[in-house]
Amino acid sequence: MTGSPSDWTAPGVERVDEPVVGDERAMLAGFLDSARASLLHRCAGLTRDQLAQRSVPPANLSLLGLVRHLSDVERTWIRRRFAGEQLPSLYTREDCPDAAFEQADPARAEADLRCLLDEQEAARRAISGAALDDTFESERWGPMSLRWIFIHMCREYAGHCGHADLLRERIDGVTYG
Repeated sequence: MTGSPSDWTAPGVERVDEPVVGDERAMLAGFLDSARASLLHRCAGLTRDQLAQRSVPPANLSLLGLVRHLSDVERTWIRRRFAGEQLPSLYTREDCPDAAFEQADPARAEADLRCLLDEQEAARRAISGAALDDTFESERWGPMSLRWIFIHMCREYAGHCGHADLLRERIDGVTYG
């Protein structure tokens, strides 16, 4: 992701199909990686301003906001909760819980996309040796498994890819089948 600020566009991404055969861990990881790539694919080729374009005022929904939100989701569920890493939230603030969306700045689009890619890779590393039945203790729900996190993350990305489809179509008419 390089280029001058005036001509930068979100890079293309290799489409990743989910696996059709494999053990449970490979299937869950494959579906999550496919969903991750799907979101990035919906951003590919757009300028900083297009990524930050809001859906319909007064809504704060934008592709850049989704990228920032999902960076926090990756960090929170996998690294902070499951792996127990002592890390701050990336964008969520007590004074502005919706900061991932409210403070999406086109000038930071390249850095925000890089942050999502870095968080995805850090999440993969954080769970690389863990079993699906490994758990962490949630204050709200008690013990939760890595299996649940995989399923939750797939659901999170799937919902936001639906939002991304609508946002992308509104920006430049591109649709995804």
